[in-house]
Amino acid sequence: MEGFRIVSEVPVRFADTDAMGHVNNARYLSFLECARIEYLRQVLGLDEPRNFGVIIARIEIDYKSPVLHQETLLVGCRVDGVGESSLTMSHRIEEKSSGRLVALSKCVMAGYDYGAQKACRIGDEWRKKIAAFEGGSAG
Repeated sequence: MEGFRIVSEVPVRFADTDAMGHVNNARYLSFLECARIEYLRQVLGLDEPRNFGVIIARIEIDYKSPVLHQETLLVGCRVDGVGESSLTMSHRIEEKSSGRLVALSKCVMAGYDYGAQKACRIGDEWRKKIAAFEGGSAG
C-alpha cells in the first residue's frame, strides 16, 4: 500500500455486518484501531495498553465503497505530524484481493498521562522514533 509502511490485515466477520449485508459504519473504528495499535507496537515499541500514553481526540472517516462479509481488508496507518501534545495520523483501507479503496481516515491522538488523568506532551523519544520511521516527514 503506497505511502503506508504499517499495514494490518483485517478479515471481515459476519458480526461486522448489519441488516443490509454490508459492514456497519461503526466497525470501521475497530479496523482503524488494529492498524494504530500495530503502529504503536512496531514503531514505538509499546505492547501494553497502559503504556500507550495517547487517546483519540478526533477522528474522521470518508467512506468510499461498501465492504461485505468474507472480504479481507488492508488497513494502512502513518503519522503525518507531531505537535506539542498530539499526533496526526492518516489511514487508508483497501479490499485486499481487488485493491478497491474502501475508506480514508484522519485521526488526532492526544498525549495522555493515564496515572494523572490529564493531557501531556509527546516526548522526544517518540518524536525521534516517528521521524526515523517516517523518514523525517512527520514533524
